[in-house]
Amino acid sequence: MVNFTPPAELAKSSFITWGKARANNSISKLFVLAILAGVFIGFAAHLATTVSTGWTIGGAPALFGLQKFFAGAVFSVGLMLVIIPGSELFTGNNLMTIALMNKDITLAQMLRNWGIVILGNFVGSIFLAWMIASMSGLTDGAVGATAINIAYGKVTAGGMMHNSWFFFRAIGCNWLVCLAVMMALAAKDISGKVWAIFFPIMAFVTSGFEHIIANMYFIPAGIFSKAFPNAVAASGKSAEQLVNLGWRTMILDNFIVVTLGNIVGGAILCGVVYWWIYVRGSKIEA
Repeated sequence: MVNFTPPAELAKSSFITWGKARANNSISKLFVLAILAGVFIGFAAHLATTVSTGWTIGGAPALFGLQKFFAGAVFSVGLMLVIIPGSELFTGNNLMTIALMNKDITLAQMLRNWGIVILGNFVGSIFLAWMIASMSGLTDGAVGATAINIAYGKVTAGGMMHNSWFFFRAIGCNWLVCLAVMMALAAKDISGKVWAIFFPIMAFVTSGFEHIIANMYFIPAGIFSKAFPNAVAASGKSAEQLVNLGWRTMILDNFIVVTLGNIVGGAILCGVVYWWIYVRGSKIEA
């Protein structure tokens, strides 16, 4: 007995139905579900930040690959929370291109979903970043220093080379995220969904790829953590350096290029490719 939905059936039936349901959902439900997804990814991002703290020997970074692995392993809980209880995540919803290419939804319906969902994801992520990094005291020290350094690295490299790097990192990220979503929906029990999510998400974080919704937590958390002198001192960054870590650089030096790369990786290299392989040439009623 096969305990998962085979790829052809998944693309032809499950993702057509899945895409149509998201396209036809009400604005209020989409927005609330998107806020929840932003919070869930934020929980995972804070967990990864905490796990990434303290990996030094004599003040120098140590066991880099192992640190990244453990951060990726715990970050996978974010997509588990998104998929199993249910919510709306922009990067996963890039797979709506399967239903779009099959002409079961319109471009306007898909863009409506994406716009509402990415806004809700941002609201949820930044709310959790404010709650944890500004109001809880959890980032007044070493964890805050990690949050600052993660955020600083995402906004301050600068220049066209930085944009190119982040664009291709974002492609790799959402290619893996959407494969995780596909495998999780193919699995027919919770344990199968958990393992289907774990490996691709662990892989994208360990590899150093860029996820726009995760960054909606990581960067604001670093910005909020700048308010704690202990975190700033532990980060090793000067006040002059941290001037470059702000809301403007967050948008211009990260969010725009990472969003575009995520769309290419998820909507095109995963969604359109699987439509072309399994669905093209046949009209599927779902």
